[in-house]
Amino acid sequence: MNKILVLTISTIILFFAYGIFENMTKNDPKSKRVECQEKTVTFESIYSPGKISLAKDLLLSDNYIIKSEINYSVFMPSILKEFYDVKKADSILIKYIPKDKIVNTDKKVLIDYYISENDKKDKNKKGSKSNFFAGYLVFEFKIDKKIVYKIQTDYMDEDGSDIEERMKCVIKSFLSIKNKKM
Repeated sequence: MNKILVLTISTIILFFAYGIFENMTKNDPKSKRVECQEKTVTFESIYSPGKISLAKDLLLSDNYIIKSEINYSVFMPSILKEFYDVKKADSILIKYIPKDKIVNTDKKVLIDYYISENDKKDKNKKGSKSNFFAGYLVFEFKIDKKIVYKIQTDYMDEDGSDIEERMKCVIKSFLSIKNKKM
């Protein structure tokens, strides 16, 4: 009888300990790995941990393609349009991509991103909190048409003057991911 009681209590303790451990080690997309991510709301997800190292090597060796767009506000006059276009955004992004590796390959990492201006007059907004930020940036790093890493970060200045800082943070966040083995 004592053995059954000890076994039952041990099982219950192990069950709860496992549950607590799982919750503590869960990847939260809102968690901040890099200091610059704390400046605005930032979400990130790693879709293919085994391809992070390759994607970073391709990026650092100038083996990348950029696909970009800007979604200006529709229901209110765009402020961002006066200050940003795709060409300017791409040149800012390229400025923050270090080139310190040599990888001879035909393979490329695709940086697929867009900047979206917050259209505060859009009646489909979820509430007043959605009007707090000026817009957001979404970046996807892809290899062979599959997402390896995705990050979204808000920018706060109506004229987009902090977009450069947010792009710098995106690159820093991507390059700071610890390499995983497949």
